[in-house]
Amino acid sequence: QVQLVESGGGLVQPGGSLRLSCAVSGGAFNVAAMGWYRQAPGKQRELVAAITSGGSTNYASSVKGRFTISRDNAKNAVYLQINSLKPEDTAVYYCNRRIGTRSDWGQGTQVTVSS
Repeated sequence: QVQLVESGGGLVQPGGSLRLSCAVSGGAFNVAAMGWYRQAPGKQRELVAAITSGGSTNYASSVKGRFTISRDNAKNAVYLQINSLKPEDTAVYYCNRRIGTRSDWGQGTQVTVSS
């Protein structure tokens, strides 16, 4: 059974930084495409960053230049470095693993940006 466990969220002031982590267990990782999504209250879940099994990345335009996704295949983990946080980045951040048509989700970690 695949498990994705996110960590690293919290309350941070505008302009601050966080590093989110997602640990994957119980399934293949090296061949998976991994992504970070977020969902703010009253809004749809949106993709913020993704990384392929080969290490290619793409970002939502709203986070480009501030967010960096990376993966460590030896640790079965994916990370999201978030810099220059803005109040509009406040959301629950979810990790996603995709292999073919299969998609698995973590439980999410809350990021709140407020002074």
